[in-house]
Formats: sequence, structure tokens, C-alpha cells
Amino acid sequence: MSETARRHPTPSAEAVAALWQLGGLPGDALAHLEVAGNAPVLPSSFDVATAAQAGLAAAALAAAELWHLRTGRRQQVQVDRCHATLECSGWFALDGRVPAMWDKLSGLYACGEVAAAPGWVRIHANFAHHRDIALRLLDLPARPDTPREAVSQALRDWTAEAFEQAAADAGGVVAAARSFAQWDAHPQALALAGQPVLQISPIDGAPPAPAVTWPAIAAAQRPLTGLRVLDLTRILAGPVAGRCLAAYGADVLMVNGPHLPNIEAIADTSRGKRSALIDLRESAGRDQLDALVAQADVFLQGYRPGALAGRGYGAAALAARRPGIVVASLSAYGPDDASGPWAGRRGFDSLVQTATGFNLAEAEAAGKATPQALPMQILDYSAGHLLAFGIQAALWRRATQGGSWQVQVSLAGVGHWLRSLGRVRDGFAVQRPAIEPWLEDSRCGFGEGGQAVLRALRHAAQFSATPAGFDRPSMPPGSHPPSWTDPG
Repeated sequence: MSETARRHPTPSAEAVAALWQLGGLPGDALAHLEVAGNAPVLPSSFDVATAAQAGLAAAALAAAELWHLRTGRRQQVQVDRCHATLECSGWFALDGRVPAMWDKLSGLYACGEVAAAPGWVRIHANFAHHRDIALRLLDLPARPDTPREAVSQALRDWTAEAFEQAAADAGGVVAAARSFAQWDAHPQALALAGQPVLQISPIDGAPPAPAVTWPAIAAAQRPLTGLRVLDLTRILAGPVAGRCLAAYGADVLMVNGPHLPNIEAIADTSRGKRSALIDLRESAGRDQLDALVAQADVFLQGYRPGALAGRGYGAAALAARRPGIVVASLSAYGPDDASGPWAGRRGFDSLVQTATGFNLAEAEAAGKATPQALPMQILDYSAGHLLAFGIQAALWRRATQGGSWQVQVSLAGVGHWLRSLGRVRDGFAVQRPAIEPWLEDSRCGFGEGGQAVLRALRHAAQFSATPAGFDRPSMPPGSHPPSWTDPG
């Protein structure tokens, strides 16, 4: 880092420094990071470029700090602002086909006209069971060909918050559009007030675990070489965290349930991982997972708070099986041990944007009457990179202090962090840059015949000594056995 950069840090450098302090990592490492620029990259009134660049840079620099711990050497880390932002847009193509991001029934709908309480709700219909719950509440046919017009008509009788609550009670996912002021006064927002965007803490009740002496690695080996990560996540944020760790050399084994649906983005977020199926509803499946946990360094999960704990895989139970483990958890609105009425509620990035005020604020800044989404799923991608950062910070603590550690991130908390980065004046005047300079092609196991060409964004962090990259092609769930010794 130059002397000028030290005297006049960019917004991303300031954000990384704050995250670094939160992670408790040595401050000397910050001198080896370059995060130039402060210009907006995508049209928005929010500083999504700083969120993208800072989150990814924190994860990359943490990897470099672990490399320093293992080799005694330092390397430089550079994260291009435009590249990082476009990576967080999640663009990819399979044999030239760019998959649709949304089901045709997903999106925002006006509601409450008949009830004289006009508002907006966002329906998330990418999974059929969530779509069908919403349709049944509206007394509409629960099938994919139900037209949007019918949904719009049926919602005229519902107020936004009544439909949101009814969907939650039925196990669905719907969000009422709120302003920032309305969200800030909400009991769940009040329950989360004052909490950091990232929580790293010792696991309560865990047995003593001595400091871990990491195996020495050669200078050419990537920072996380030999690290074993169990990735029990499916929807964007968690898979992005696992993909990030894989790019830095970790052995990432993604574990899906054979009965659970996925989205097409799995082709992009599975780069660098192996992919196995385990049915935790069966005792044999739990035995398989137990065997994997016994040799894992990290257990990453994104299920609804409390869901895995109910099957015996809460943080304390995992630490009892594997002292020294790092357990990382993602939630929508906060962990299950937080107070507030929405602790444990299901949610996705688009819904959290709507519920916590972003859609109305973005529309107001754009001069539009209809709520407007942010230009990408920045809560998901930032949460993923912050999880990767937190996991590595916890690994550093494990190596220097011992113990078993827990890392927790929520999408709502990331939203609060994004707000803290400030607004962008005239942000909608920005033209979306070309994505082609940052793309790379690789073979994968998805697409027709299971051998498509995956075109996607290269990882944006550049390391001076150990370039990031993906050793394994992206493969569908079940392509590998649930084992750490599979050579594939």
C-alpha cells in the first residue's frame, strides 16, 4: 500500500479496516492490500461497489494472513473494484445460455386496494413449494401456469403485512415492502440493533481444544491447502462462501439432500467443490455426515435457524464431536438465539431487500412509484464473502488461541452494513460496464449431456504469490461420494 493510500484511504479500505478489527486479525496485514477506486460501478443509490469490493477483499486478505501464518511470508492482495462488483452480479452462461434468474411468478405485486391499505409485496416463487403456498393462500391453482394477472387480482383483497404473515405461518416466503423508517421501528430490527455485521465467538459448552499447529506449506501452495470444509448450503450466500474458500485452496465438499431443490446458479457456485448427497432424514445419512464431521475443519450451513440443530448438528454438538471445529451459519433475519419475532424466519436476498426498506428507498432515489430492487443480489454475495472472511478469522483464532468457534452472518445484518456505507449521489447515471474482460470458460457437469461449457466471472482477488483458482470443475449434486478421500 502506498503512502498516499495510507493518508487517503478509499471507502473500501476503510470498510476492510473496520472488518479486520472486528475479526481480531493482526493490523500489519492491511499494508499488503490494494483496493483502489471509489466510483460507482452499477446503477444504484447505494454503494454496492464498496460492499462488493470490501467484502471480497477482507476474505482474500484473511487468506493471505493464514498463508503468512503457515509460511512466515507476506504477499500482496489486490481487488479490482469493477471486477469485484461484476463478480457479485452472479452472471454466468451454460453453452451460451444465460439461465433466467426468476420464476415468472416471482416479483413485486401491488396489494391492498380493496382493503383501502395500498402497499406492495414480493413473492419468491423460484421453488415450487414456496410458489404453491402463495397460490393456495390466494385461492388460486397451485401450478406453474397460473398467470401473474390472477395473482395481482387476488392480492387486491390482502394488505401487505397480512399476506406476509399468512405466508410465513404456512411455511412460505413473502415480504411486505417497508420504508427504512418502518423497518427500523420493527421489533426484529430493534432486536438486531447494535449487533455487528459479523459475529465470531467461542462455542458455548465446547470441550477444550488446544491451538492447532497448521502444517507447513510450500510458498507456491495456496493459503487454505489441506483445509476441509463441509458446505451444507444451497442458495447463493452460503455457496459463494464455500466457493471463495475453494478458490484459496480449501478442500470443499458440498452436501445436499437428495429431496431438496436447487437453483440453476448452483452451476456457478459449485466451482472448485466436490458435491455429494446425504439424506439426513435417515440414520445411515447421519452416520455418513458424522464421519465427515470427524475430519472437518469447517462446518458451513445455511438452513433455517434451528433446523440442523434439531437433527443434532448445532454448534455445541458439532464441537463435542470435533473439538476445534469452526461452525459458520447464515440466516435471513438473525440467528435463532436472537430475540425478536422473526428469529428463525425463512428469507432470501430479494425478500430481505423488500422487507428492510431497500426497494422503497431505491425507488424514491430513482424517482419511481414502483419499488425497485438493487442491481444485484448484493446481500447474498456480500454475506458469502463476509462468511468466508469470518471463517478464516476464526481459523486464525483457532491456530493462535485454540478453542472451537462460531461465525454468524444474517442477510438483514448485511443490509444494515450496506446502509452504513452511505448513498451514491447520481448513482443511476452510471452505465453498466462490459463484463467480458473478466470472464473465463471451463468444463462442468451441468447442461445438456452433463458436459457444458460454463462461462462465468473469474475470482476478483489477485494474490502476488498464490493465484486464486478452482482445481475442480463444477459438478451436480451426487457426482461424488460423501468422503474426504475421493480422488475426483
